Amino acid sequence: MIVVLMGVSGSGKTTIGTLLAERMGTVFADADDYHPAANKAKMAAGHPLNDEDRQPWLETLNGVLRGWHQSGKGGVLACSALKAKYRETLESGMPEGSVQFVLLDGSKELIAERLAQRSHEFMNPKLLETQFATLERPKDALRVVNDKAPGEIVSEILEQVKK
Repeated sequence: MIVVLMGVSGSGKTTIGTLLAERMGTVFADADDYHPAANKAKMAAGHPLNDEDRQPWLETLNGVLRGWHQSGKGGVLACSALKAKYRETLESGMPEGSVQFVLLDGSKELIAERLAQRSHEFMNPKLLETQFATLERPKDALRVVNDKAPGEIVSEILEQVKK
């Protein structure tokens, strides 16, 4: 099974993803680690990425997912995947049903509070509004409101993805 934890910055993708991968006995990857330097610099300056900036990055991530699938080991990817077309790129060439998207959701207030309490290499908290504006909520993804302890959220995800 491949799980893509998606949502805006500060929704808990890395925290939940690390714990989820550990409980699943699989690998974890943070999509942020795959951004080219130009994307990181743009975001650090407070400028949102456009679709052209994201496309090569998404294609790289698709390669990661395909590699996991081919290895038969699966994995957990933390990736914003804000638009439907981004999710389509991520699952391109993958067998239907092999990727489960999980939207980690929360109110703007909750997520803004989290962002204020952390330091991120390049994600400028000023970009939160643009992320919420860009988010196209998936109809076919599991939606989990991330307002509980990480272990509880992971248990909730595991109960749902096994169904």
